[in-house]
Amino acid sequence: MSMKVLKPGLLTTIQDTGRTGYQKYGVLGSGAMDTVSLRIANMLAGNEETEAGLEITLMGPGPSFEMTESRVIAVTGAEFALHINGEPAPLWKPVFVKENSTISFGPCKLGSRAYLAVAGGFCVPAVMESKSTYVRAGIGGFHGRALQKDDELPLGSMTQLSKTIAARLSGSAGQNGFSAPDWAVSRRGFLPLKKNPAIRVLEGTQYNAFTEEAKTRFYHEPFKVTPQSDRMGYRLKGEPLELQEPLEMVSEAVTFGTVQVPPDGNPIILLADRQTTGGYPRIAHIISADLPLVSQTMPGEHITFRPVSREEAEMLILHREEQMKELKVRIKMEWLT
Repeated sequence: MSMKVLKPGLLTTIQDTGRTGYQKYGVLGSGAMDTVSLRIANMLAGNEETEAGLEITLMGPGPSFEMTESRVIAVTGAEFALHINGEPAPLWKPVFVKENSTISFGPCKLGSRAYLAVAGGFCVPAVMESKSTYVRAGIGGFHGRALQKDDELPLGSMTQLSKTIAARLSGSAGQNGFSAPDWAVSRRGFLPLKKNPAIRVLEGTQYNAFTEEAKTRFYHEPFKVTPQSDRMGYRLKGEPLELQEPLEMVSEAVTFGTVQVPPDGNPIILLADRQTTGGYPRIAHIISADLPLVSQTMPGEHITFRPVSREEAEMLILHREEQMKELKVRIKMEWLT
């Protein structure tokens, strides 16, 4: 009961929804960059939302895997080409895959990360209550590292829902080795990807320490995502943002989406593998509803920032969570009624 890695791709790791409750000890949260896509992939595969899946970075040649036994999978995230046994396969759907089938990821059209969930999840040890991989520290996931060729990833026990989905879909799997229902989750409804996105933010603690010109520039000029960007943070390049006067700071807590400005004036967006504290001025925080959009942005694209009120930010995240709850119920009803 395993999935074999034929090609690992640029960076493929096991991630769940994150390692919470340990930042006070200096342990990072890690977890999926785009938790919405991971949660939906798990729902479609019949798993708990928080189960671990594969986060696949879609820059350069994509990975490929061999299924050593029949399982239901679901692939969500960016817009890209997916093939099973050389045939085009659907995204944002539950897909029954026969044993000895090959799953391969092709070129990416929009976005930068895909999420693959397998019924039963991946049976790897939890470290501090999470299976998420933190590569720099070598903890979590599969031996604390990115996947490599010939790795064999053990699969967990399927839920009753996963078994039901598999039973319903297995009868229609033909010579191509897979089958899927005629419905799909709308990617645009949950992940409205755009090139060069406008990202909504709240003012940061040190927002008023910046010059009026810098604040105007922050909201009206685009910033380029540089190649020096990774799961720890996106380094942006644009017209420098200046402080009114030099600012000496004690390091403070930071979170996923904090926008810091180091002395060179070019912002850094902190992401899943961020440090637990930071000593640079915080000009803004990306709202929770837009974190998946940021995480799907490719190096070379431009980001613009748009201010929103705290009330609007709360309304947007509450609306998304209501959508997620409704989707979970509808998926269960589809298979269990």
